[in-house]
Amino acid sequence: MLPKRPSPGLTFCAFYLASYLTNKYVLSVLKFTFPTLFQGWQTLIGGLLLHISWKLGWVEINSNSRYAILAFLLFSQLFISFISIGSFCLSRLSIPVFFTLHNASEVIVCLYQKCISKELTAPAKIWSAVFLLVATGCLPFYDSQFDPVGYFWAAIHLFCVGCYKILHKAQKSSVLSDIDQQYLNYIFSMVLLAFASHPTGDLFRALEFPFLYFYRFHTSCCASGFLGFFLMLSSVKLKNSMAAAQHTAWIFFAKVMTAGFSILLFDTVLDIAMVAWTQDIQKAKEHARKRAAHWSINYCTRVVVVCPSFSKRTMPSGR
Repeated sequence: MLPKRPSPGLTFCAFYLASYLTNKYVLSVLKFTFPTLFQGWQTLIGGLLLHISWKLGWVEINSNSRYAILAFLLFSQLFISFISIGSFCLSRLSIPVFFTLHNASEVIVCLYQKCISKELTAPAKIWSAVFLLVATGCLPFYDSQFDPVGYFWAAIHLFCVGCYKILHKAQKSSVLSDIDQQYLNYIFSMVLLAFASHPTGDLFRALEFPFLYFYRFHTSCCASGFLGFFLMLSSVKLKNSMAAAQHTAWIFFAKVMTAGFSILLFDTVLDIAMVAWTQDIQKAKEHARKRAAHWSINYCTRVVVVCPSFSKRTMPSGR
């Protein structure tokens, strides 16, 4: 069910669509395949705009907890890894395939919760993870534009995304808000990617880029930086303004819309079998989240009904 005031969701979808299509244009059409420079530029623009917003009082950033900032270094390393690798993958894979492989990071999260942390996991979520794993493994056989290099780095990308989600969920008592974490990600990414551009060779190879002095390259890079920043702000606002199920529904809608427009705008070849696989993966993820939420509510209700004495001791008194 959509919220009564869908403006945050529609704003998020608009920036999501524009951001991914712009990035795809720069990476695949203009072929600016230098991840350290492209992502370094985006994090530079995002960090500057977020810092200006902080100084103007538009957002609140907590920079007093040094221990929390140092502890967040591992998060930032994973963030740098998956945005850089994701940029490279997006340049070689179509957007529908990239989204499908990106969604498979939920399998890593489910495996961690079930096998390592021993958390109570809904059966629907487990079966959905199994289906995601099988469907993602079969996807290359139906991809008429199969790129083994792109799929290899996509596997590393989804592993980094899954590890980032696991650490983010494990850090329940963090004093850093979503804006704080994104601000630190911007700063660490900007610095590390700037230093990495020289040893990786991106800095010197970019000097030979054929569209280096063309206005369409400059405007596209500027647009990607600003759109990425506004996408981050709209994502944080969307997350804080509605329930988790509604937030997930808006992300699902944004991905489907972006994938559909990408087929019309870019050279993407999808046969019927591949479209079916992609849709099944998206539907399985959405269905699993709804079933998991429904299962959790039913389980809690049974605990309260079966163990009234326990519920009375654990439930707050309301005073």
